[in-house]
Amino acid sequence: MKNKIYFILLIFSILIVSCEKDNFTPPSSTLSGRLTYKGDSIGVEFNQVPWNLFQTGFNKKGFIADTFAPEGTYSILVFDGDYKFTIPKNQGPFLWKELTSNSRDSVNVSLRGNQILDIEVIPYYMIRKPSFSFMNGKISATFDIEKIITDVNAKSIQTVSLFVNNTRFVSSQSNQKLAQVDLSGAAITNLSNISLSLTAPNLPVAAEKYIFARLGIKITGVEDMIYSSVRKIQL
Repeated sequence: MKNKIYFILLIFSILIVSCEKDNFTPPSSTLSGRLTYKGDSIGVEFNQVPWNLFQTGFNKKGFIADTFAPEGTYSILVFDGDYKFTIPKNQGPFLWKELTSNSRDSVNVSLRGNQILDIEVIPYYMIRKPSFSFMNGKISATFDIEKIITDVNAKSIQTVSLFVNNTRFVSSQSNQKLAQVDLSGAAITNLSNISLSLTAPNLPVAAEKYIFARLGIKITGVEDMIYSSVRKIQL
């Protein structure tokens, strides 16, 4: 009889715990934003530039890790609370403020409901006035480059590239491009009115009548490229 009672109590305890789990309130506040330089968005490569979000306060350990989207945006659903947002060392085609002893700077976030927080960084270069066109079977791009960092931290351009793909995921990654053309940084004598063009590739689906293009700059000694926004081009 006692065993039956113990068994019933055990089942009852499991049911209570299950109900408590079912009644658990999920996170409901969204923290989102984008990488910016003086208000202008900074494009990066898909799944390549990470960011970390630490929750502060008593007995808070660990952090949330994710990456910026190609357009430099991020979004995370979390609980209300106090956080620190930071970017790991040697990540991204930009400078992020360093503190003493090589520790990373962070942005304090007091989240109470949905919040938009843009992350201001200093890129080595910015792609300005990008323009794309399709004519006579060729995809062309013209653009300017602005050199932002000119002090002892300045770096040279290794290559400038035009990438095209049949989806909005366009980058140097092999699975995110159908065609690519490069221009060596050493061949650039003027940062204004630079031109690149390539022959439009055959599309995987013959019925498709458009393609996506994007410009990127590879900076000497920097792993991550900086990109323009993605443009859809009618063929």
